[in-house]
Amino acid sequence: WAMLVAGALMGAGDVIAQQLVEQRGLHGHHCPRTLKMMGIGFCFVPHCTGGLGWAFWQRLPMASRAPSSTRSSARAGAPVSQGAFAPCFLGCFLAVTGATNGLSVQENWSKIQQDYMDALMTNYCIWPPVQIANFYFVPLQHRLAVVQCVAIVWNCYLSWKANRM
Repeated sequence: WAMLVAGALMGAGDVIAQQLVEQRGLHGHHCPRTLKMMGIGFCFVPHCTGGLGWAFWQRLPMASRAPSSTRSSARAGAPVSQGAFAPCFLGCFLAVTGATNGLSVQENWSKIQQDYMDALMTNYCIWPPVQIANFYFVPLQHRLAVVQCVAIVWNCYLSWKANRM
């Protein structure tokens, strides 16, 4: 179920990117791109957009030992999440989308070098405040829903960034 949700969130982000950001209109919508992004969401992204890995991450002893209302939980969870997941995930995500877009190894590497730091800095503008609020205010059983809501906006950005040639 979680993998389906991750695919749907990535697909929704791509539809929003194509319709609102790129303003392609219904006739200009590139359906294969949406299906590809859904496939990436289904197969690759689950740990970051509310899927199996994220559910596992949130249930680690660090997340469940400290009460969700303590500052120590927020201080411990958000930096580890952002320091460990974000840099690795973004590099891998850009590589996977480049490969699925048919880029050669050299073209893909150039695109990663061009987009990686901007994507990482955008990630740091969005996710740390969300994660701190999530760890600080949201009970463990509801954290996944918060991440899924923010993930739609994030996936819109990722789709736009990854598919911009």
